[in-house]
Amino acid sequence: MCRAGGKVSEQVKFNFTGPFLAGLAKVVAGSSVRWVDCHPDTCQRIYFANHTSHIDAVIIWASLPKHCRELTKPVAAKDYWDRGWFRRYLAHSLNAMLIDRENIKVHRSPVESMLKEIGDKYSAIIFPEGSRNDGTNLRDFKSGLFYLAKKRPDLELVPVYVDNMTRILPKGEYLPVPLLSRVIFGPPIWLENGEPKTDFLVRAREAVSRLRDV
Repeated sequence: MCRAGGKVSEQVKFNFTGPFLAGLAKVVAGSSVRWVDCHPDTCQRIYFANHTSHIDAVIIWASLPKHCRELTKPVAAKDYWDRGWFRRYLAHSLNAMLIDRENIKVHRSPVESMLKEIGDKYSAIIFPEGSRNDGTNLRDFKSGLFYLAKKRPDLELVPVYVDNMTRILPKGEYLPVPLLSRVIFGPPIWLENGEPKTDFLVRAREAVSRLRDV
């Protein structure tokens, strides 16, 4: 009985806190959202984006329609989001997947953890650069996106470009500055048969970078 009651409580918390956070993120970031040759859908997707701020995941998540947002898990660094009760609460409210970057094991890699978390139901938001860029040029993509695509070829890989977040929450700052930002979702890509890892990662990076000029 207690276990079942706990599940109801957590669902209620998400139902109430999630929309509030989504609304707050939209107010703070003032984001304009654009879908280019792609439409919101509840099919399983990996949204992969450039990374310039700790709240990138929140802004992308908030930019999704409610019916998609409820089935999408942002992937976040455990060493940052598991520090302090408020960050933990936010991560929980976002239904985030916290990935341990410090204790990676062969039998429990970040890719395996993500695939287990999303199962056959959820989509995910990831940042293939691994760490934040300077807001001008994207870093080279890490191999995680390639292995996700290889292990789950059925997933749609949707590039996302987030603009102006370095000014809204500059590196080293804790409080966001209300400014206008853009979130652009591009056409899905897939891993081609026999496509080498390096070629795929370059192509994926270019898919995100191209959205900057849309």
